[in-house]
Amino acid sequence: MSPSAHGPRRARVAFSDSAAEQLAKLGVMETLALDRAIVALSIDPELGTPIPDSVLRDYQDEDGVRLLYFLSALRSVVVVAYLEV
Repeated sequence: MSPSAHGPRRARVAFSDSAAEQLAKLGVMETLALDRAIVALSIDPELGTPIPDSVLRDYQDEDGVRLLYFLSALRSVVVVAYLEV
């Protein structure tokens, strides 16, 4: 089966040091909400709104998750710089 039969390739998601520290402090429910947001961004990394005069993008979902992130040059890696749940 060809790779395209499985759908588009997902972007890899990485966390900055400060976002990883925030992630370590989350509870189970917050982690589940964050997981849904991360999956959405891995499928479509350009979901967030560009922040003017910055490389950062701002993504907010209906569960109250907010992610500030930037994309690698080839848009294959999403780097989460800050998160709120």
